[in-house]
Amino acid sequence: MRILVVDDEPEILSFIRRGLAYEGYTVDAASNGAEALAKAREQQPDLVVLDIIMPGMDGIEVAKRLRRASDVPILMLTAKGTVADRVAGLDSGADDYLVKPFAFDELLARLRALLRRRHPQEGEIFSFSDLNLSIAAREVTRGNESIDLTAQEFDLLELFMRHPRQVLKREFICEKIWGYDFHCESNVIEVYVRYLRSKLEACNRPRLIHTVRGVGYVLKE
Repeated sequence: MRILVVDDEPEILSFIRRGLAYEGYTVDAASNGAEALAKAREQQPDLVVLDIIMPGMDGIEVAKRLRRASDVPILMLTAKGTVADRVAGLDSGADDYLVKPFAFDELLARLRALLRRRHPQEGEIFSFSDLNLSIAAREVTRGNESIDLTAQEFDLLELFMRHPRQVLKREFICEKIWGYDFHCESNVIEVYVRYLRSKLEACNRPRLIHTVRGVGYVLKE
């Protein structure tokens, strides 16, 4: 797996680069937004670790440009830990975020979750109500409309569609999407469910993902 790490702080860039190389990843590095976009085009990484606060083009703008060009998973690093800052990162096209300072083991856990891809059966398709999800093509439609999802939103919807009408506990969702060794923060699942709902419910379509208060979520009519 090839990972592009983007950070303007040499110490952090070197720390992440050495750690990921030790874990067996092929690592490319960039210290600013323009260099990151150039290397993303040239190297076609499997994942991008992207700092937000950089001189010139910040990580938010880099994520937007990356997302317009590809669906590469983006893990955003931020020194700001407020909900508004995290939402801004997700809004820009990032699939996950990690607040500085961070533990390297947590970074690895989030990378493994983002890189984890099932080997789909040929032509495997899930349908529920007017919602259709193709595993092989990683495409989602509702009615006749195509729905553009990030990598993590797709994985979350796939989990729901593999367990229709079953109440999925928060702990189960966290383990399946982020990995058993990842500690879900208090609002991370809510953030992704909210973004997924906003896309599935566009044009006043009926809600399919419902909250079971105090327990988790369920896909039902």
